[in-house]
Amino acid sequence: MDAVDGEALAQARALIASAASVVALTGAGISTDAGIPDFRGPQGLWTLRPAAERLSSLSHYLEDVDVRRAAWQARLDSPIWTAQPTPGHRALVALERKGSLHTIVTQNTDGLHQLAGSSPGRVVEVHGSAHATVCWECGDRRATLEVLERVRVGEEDPRCRRTVGRGADSSECGGILKTATVSFGQSLDPDDLERAQLAAAGADVLVAVGTTLEVQPIAGIVPLARRMGTAVVIVNGSPTACDSIADVVVRASISEALPLLVG
Repeated sequence: MDAVDGEALAQARALIASAASVVALTGAGISTDAGIPDFRGPQGLWTLRPAAERLSSLSHYLEDVDVRRAAWQARLDSPIWTAQPTPGHRALVALERKGSLHTIVTQNTDGLHQLAGSSPGRVVEVHGSAHATVCWECGDRRATLEVLERVRVGEEDPRCRRTVGRGADSSECGGILKTATVSFGQSLDPDDLERAQLAAAGADVLVAVGTTLEVQPIAGIVPLARRMGTAVVIVNGSPTACDSIADVVVRASISEALPLLVG
């Protein structure tokens, strides 16, 4: 990667410093330094293993037991369980403590913003959370690690154990379990999407960090913010779909650049 453009860095820093309300939109790139691979980058999960994309398809997951078994094995080995926040995550915590960070809209499901110290109430996880499971039949939610312990001891396709019915008529639900993440073919929570849109439209500055801004509908909050007069700063290691409408583009390592922008 080329050296960071000092002028772009200074412009972005000035915009953030003068803002009373900043919204951050974060993608996979903020977590790669924590050992969590992105999906579409040169070393991305789907780039290196195209078949892995099937595991993120709702229809394949619900209809194919082999896909579910593979997905649970992949979850067992996921770096999410041991990952620690990066300097980029901690930089956003620092911005919150200064009083100007309004909302973090994240496409990530790893929970690293909260682990870093961001207030949970300020984090909108538009693609859900890998740390919880949901039953596709009854909606029961459990901690993913609880279900993974069952996988470790031999359950290849764990099912919901919630008791339904009463007395002699009671039984286990038996529904399909899935992490509480948004898969291909699954809609975003409309309340989360609306909250993200309103935050972006009402901010002084929107900082898009570590995202190619290709995944809709959430990438649409960037042009929405621009139309509403919000200044747009993009921080990413490679070009994005919205570079042409940004006020400033900082092409750099997120772990290096974001602390400089908010410090």
